[in-house]
Amino acid sequence: MEAALIATPPLPSSEREKDAATTCETITLSVPDIVCGSCIRIIETALQSVRGVTAARANLALRRVTVMVRRQGDDIHPDASDLVSSLRRVGYTAAELIEGMDTAASRNRTGELIPRLGVAGFAAANIMLLSVSVWSGEVSDMDNSVRDLFHWVSALIALPAIAYAGQPFFRSALAALKAHRLNMDVPISLGVLLATGMSLFQTIRGSEQVYFDAATTLVFFLLIGRALDESMRVRARGAAENLLSLRAMTATVVSEDGTAKSLSARALTPGMRVMVAAGERIPGDGNVITGTSEIDESLITGETVPRTVAVGSHVHAGTVNGGGALLISITSSDENTLLAEIGRLMTAAEQSRGRYVRLADRAARFYAPAVHILGLLTFASWMIMGSGWELSLTHAIAVLIITCPCALALAVPAVQVAAMSRLFGRGIIVKAADGLERMSEVDCVVFDKTGTLTLAQITLIEDQSVDRAVLSRAASLAITSRHPYAQALVRSARDRHIAIEAIEDVQEVPGCGLSHVENDVEERLGSAQWVGANVDQNPEASLWYSSRDGELTGFRFIDQIRPDARETVQNLRSAGYQIELLSGDRPGAVERAASACEISQWRAALRPSEKLTRIGDLRAEGRKPLMVGDGLNDAPALAAGFASISPASAVDISQATADAVFQGDRLGSVIETMMVAQAARQMALQNFAIAIGYNLVFVPIAMLGHVTPLVAALAMSTSSIVVTANAVRLRTKKLRLKPARSAQ
Repeated sequence: MEAALIATPPLPSSEREKDAATTCETITLSVPDIVCGSCIRIIETALQSVRGVTAARANLALRRVTVMVRRQGDDIHPDASDLVSSLRRVGYTAAELIEGMDTAASRNRTGELIPRLGVAGFAAANIMLLSVSVWSGEVSDMDNSVRDLFHWVSALIALPAIAYAGQPFFRSALAALKAHRLNMDVPISLGVLLATGMSLFQTIRGSEQVYFDAATTLVFFLLIGRALDESMRVRARGAAENLLSLRAMTATVVSEDGTAKSLSARALTPGMRVMVAAGERIPGDGNVITGTSEIDESLITGETVPRTVAVGSHVHAGTVNGGGALLISITSSDENTLLAEIGRLMTAAEQSRGRYVRLADRAARFYAPAVHILGLLTFASWMIMGSGWELSLTHAIAVLIITCPCALALAVPAVQVAAMSRLFGRGIIVKAADGLERMSEVDCVVFDKTGTLTLAQITLIEDQSVDRAVLSRAASLAITSRHPYAQALVRSARDRHIAIEAIEDVQEVPGCGLSHVENDVEERLGSAQWVGANVDQNPEASLWYSSRDGELTGFRFIDQIRPDARETVQNLRSAGYQIELLSGDRPGAVERAASACEISQWRAALRPSEKLTRIGDLRAEGRKPLMVGDGLNDAPALAAGFASISPASAVDISQATADAVFQGDRLGSVIETMMVAQAARQMALQNFAIAIGYNLVFVPIAMLGHVTPLVAALAMSTSSIVVTANAVRLRTKKLRLKPARSAQ
């Protein structure tokens, strides 16, 4: 039997980690006040200091925090309210994340910014008209009293406008200062208030120059940048949130007497029967009782071709019924559906932190202290040069405004979310950001055969004579496993209407197969070596059964090569990637698959330990292998690979141990994942260059006095918008596979 029949691995640790005494529970908080990299450090430090918190990860792009807390029995210590209180003490408002709340909060934030933006724009335009009049009057000898009047009118417009329009920045800065910390809005608010205060002082003195036009225009541009940034964040919103927003809200429940009533989809329980009309979304996972239809599963699998379903077919929540009405018996609902499980995996992936994110976070932490020091140095330097406090303060204000950590803090998270969203749209789920980063660096690809190069729908060859009683007993063992050969045996027994018994205490032995002991007598199902069979007796057999009386039966199967397997291998090879095929199947079957896919380097009849050894050898040679295996029986090799990806049926998604899983029949998903990973790496580096280059160029220019506060505001807003827009571009960018590094 190819590789191993192994026990199903536990849920990923990002969801729930268990030990003998406690479990870890995930609590996700929405924190709308996250504005910069220093916020991430403060929030994570505050939460990690709470007793019972094992980990905390803040995400700037999504404005949320994922916290792992210990759970004792039914009690969670600490709970969400404790975490919210700890964040309130350091100046952040937070709430436990509720589905749709982030989207609603984003709309509220945008709705709050728009009227403030209008007021700031109105004030800036009118004050600019007055300023132009004053500038013209200087040429035409305007009377000083008229000039002072215009200055006072400008002050009357500017002061209430700035007080109202600048509140988003002032509130954030005040909350930070009350908590004895600094964030991005502190220097921004300081710059606005200094410009306004200096202008008011100059107006009272009757000076020729005031800066109300700069102060109001500054707030106007800052609000434009904040509004556009909010819009970009919504566009870069995680695939998980977009996915869960498409769930059915209500369901038509049909009772035993045939009456129907509408019920919330959340209230569905296993065993309920629901009627789904054409065009409706299926409200829960379940089995079709009556009806035939075509189901659009693109939301789950990325496949655009509808799947035909009939009585007995399993369907999933969120998919669309495209044909006739279906009566479905619910098996899972709400948070227990496949849709919810995929959402949890996607959320965990989007909030995971790769090495580039950690680098950006560390750099952004030094922003607030550095910008205040630079502003002070600018003011002191210009004062020493005898420029006067007004000009010195103006240049210092420009420095305070122009330095922006947002571009750096958003450089990688925005790319990460966009990449995972694109992959999810093609039926590929990446489980961690560091896995995506590693996939961008692979230089060789190692394939498993069964269920990887070939489709998982293996069939038992019908021309072999197998005793019905033997097939019944073997299928009764096989039904406890998800291995393709085991499932094929079960399907064959059912197709022949052979009874399958429920056998308890069946053990799966990694690398071997299945075993059942009763009254000290053992029966086995698995590889020839596991059951003690002589392969010469039936060289084409891939699965063997050893009965309780010692009789051996070999089963021969046929499996179909994936439609695009050969094309995928050719594309990888032409790009310079080394290709290998490692299989536990018999040599004849492996040779046929290798020949069909034009793979020259192949090995057959390998145990999991031998696959592991080969992966280790490749890494010892300096290679970075991508292991492509079925995710259930190739766990050691998948874990040993530099990166890994698994083809997985819907029920296997949460159990697969690979960095990523893909659904559907297309092996080209492997290349798609590699291309997106390579593009994401390139865009992350581009964003780093933009963010760092911006600060290296504009900060010295501002310190030298060549940038006004108005231009500084425009430049600061533009930098974060450019970085986020570059990341969003990944969703639609046409990609190509880059040559392997060893081939360059």
